[in-house]
This record gives sequence, C-alpha cells and structure tokens, in this order.
Amino acid sequence: SINGKCFDWLLVSRRSCFRAGVRYYVRGIDSEGHAANFVETEQIVHYKGSKASFVQTRGSIPFFWSQRPNLKYKPKPQISKSVNHMDGFQRHFDSQIISYGKQMIVNLVNQKGSEKPLEQTFAKMVSSMANGMVRYIAFDFHKECSRMRWDRLQILMDQLAEQQDE
Repeated sequence: SINGKCFDWLLVSRRSCFRAGVRYYVRGIDSEGHAANFVETEQIVHYKGSKASFVQTRGSIPFFWSQRPNLKYKPKPQISKSVNHMDGFQRHFDSQIISYGKQMIVNLVNQKGSEKPLEQTFAKMVSSMANGMVRYIAFDFHKECSRMRWDRLQILMDQLAEQQDE
C-alpha cells in the first residue's frame, strides 16, 4: 500500500537452462547465441483490475570470450580470436527481438583497464549489426558511482529516459 492505495507487485526471475555456470568459468555465448548466465526478470503491477509488466534481461556479454580463474582476484578477460563472433551475436539479438521486441543494451563494465576491450568490442559489434531495434549505451558504473555516489546513476537514467518512456 502506498498513499492508501493497495496494489500487488510481483517480481519473477527466470534463469535460462542454457550456459548456466559459475562466475569466471562460463562467459560469453555459444554458437546458438545463448548468453552465459542469462536471466529474465519481470516486474508485474496489478492495481484495480489493471496489470502492467516490465521485463529486463541480463547475461554475459554476447560474443566469444572467457575469463579463466587464476591466483589473481580478477582474471583478465580473453576475447577469442579464432571464431566469427557475429554469427552467434546476431542469433542472440534476433532471439531477443523475437521474444522481447526493441532492445536497450546497458553495458556497465569498466571502460578502462582489462575490461576495456570487452566494452569496445561490444560497442563495435552493435554498430556493425546496424539494427534499428537495438540501441547500446555504455556506462562505467565503477567509475561513475565510486565511493557510494549513487546519485550519479541519474546520468544513466537521463540517457535511458526517452527509450524507457517509449
């Protein structure tokens, strides 16, 4: 109940049975375009007989890469050089568009250091795909929100506002 108005709020997460695994051991996609550790989360609001739903998905960056555990706290990501990334990447987003419609990608990885190549490759592949149903935004979460500066999330929210309203 908010301001005396009662409603139901449901939160449902569904984890894919494809490419599930432990962090660092399972990354990227397979040849069918299934992203590692893919999760769909749906928020449903029910108020006076009306329902509204918002679906968000998350998963590993959808191209071929790995991050093999070693003695370092955060092992360096390795992008595969021996495969055609675009086939699986295209399959991934074709499936996303069929299931969910227009896509807004929000990439929260570091834009410098060892994660920089992941962000650059992701941005380049989205651009190469040239699909009007897919939009890409990179937001360096660790840099922008360091020292618990959660107010900086407003920068991201402002970038997403138009598409979210749509």
